Amino acid sequence: MKYQEVSSKSVSELYDSLYNLKKELLNLRIQRSTGSAPNTAQIRKNRRDVARIKTHLTQLTNKK
Repeated sequence: MKYQEVSSKSVSELYDSLYNLKKELLNLRIQRSTGSAPNTAQIRKNRRDVARIKTHLTQLTNKK
């Protein structure tokens, strides 16, 4: 997810995306610990997407 996609979403959509990404990240971490993770690069991608969303949400709250 690029920053442009993040900035075009509403706040409620961002929170939904954040929830889904964190849930998927937990599942990937569990898979990695059991040794059955198919794509370990997805963990890094999800972490960065979470950071992008959190950064944008913080910027929105600081503007107000």
